[in-house]
Amino acid sequence: MTKKQERARQRRRWEKRRATQARKAEQRARLTRVGAVVGVVVVVVGLLGVLGATLGGSDEAAPAASSSAGASPSPSGTTLAGCETPPPPLGTSSELDLPDKRTAAGRTFTATLTTTCGDIVVRLDGTKAPQAVAAFVALAKANYYQDSPCHRLVTAETLKVLQCGDPTGTGSGDPGFGYGVENAPKDGRYPRGTLAMARTQDPEKGTGGQFFVVYGDSTLPDPDGYTVFGRVTKGLDIVDKVAAQGVAPNDASPDDGSPAAPISILRVAVTEEKS
Repeated sequence: MTKKQERARQRRRWEKRRATQARKAEQRARLTRVGAVVGVVVVVVGLLGVLGATLGGSDEAAPAASSSAGASPSPSGTTLAGCETPPPPLGTSSELDLPDKRTAAGRTFTATLTTTCGDIVVRLDGTKAPQAVAAFVALAKANYYQDSPCHRLVTAETLKVLQCGDPTGTGSGDPGFGYGVENAPKDGRYPRGTLAMARTQDPEKGTGGQFFVVYGDSTLPDPDGYTVFGRVTKGLDIVDKVAAQGVAPNDASPDDGSPAAPISILRVAVTEEKS
């Protein structure tokens, strides 16, 4: 099977999953709300799951994240004013070699994430997180992030993040390599505007291509932490706008799942900052 045929098959699979999810969402919308006691239990369990799980999906995340609503393709949702309708994900992962961290060590970069809702600009710190920055820059130049949905939104009281970086849109895509955590906050606090890498439960090899934007001061009580490799310098209001619409209805958690208002990364352009 050629690469083109494989991509087409992957896309058909994604479209089938998306249609199934849309039907389930429509069915759930017809149901009456459950009782107050059950609702409280669901909220508590969902919050505990958020606080206890790592961020990511499948090979690039903890099982708790990959099995939650955050691992499913984003539903059609409602396109926000000022946003374009997201294109279908390309539907494939990649098999790339891990970039040499020396290509980013001691250097800073500006990356512009052109999304369906506007540009989000971030500053990448290769001094504090050389491996993560080297990987992100290499993936951006390889068009790895092209047409990739931000597949997961968390709106819990202590965790407010938008997770992106999977070209399959499922939360299970990875670039074919993994590396360890670097520059993780010792206190587990991730201030608004932080740009960090998602990972699996393996702190040594579990970081790959997925990342998350922190749109509200958050706490992640994980002893290994998550790689902080940059900060948002422009466009955080776009994330705020998406987050304000909340999470799409799902069976797992009311505050962790696909964004109700979908947003996708169309492309990423990176330039080095000169001293």
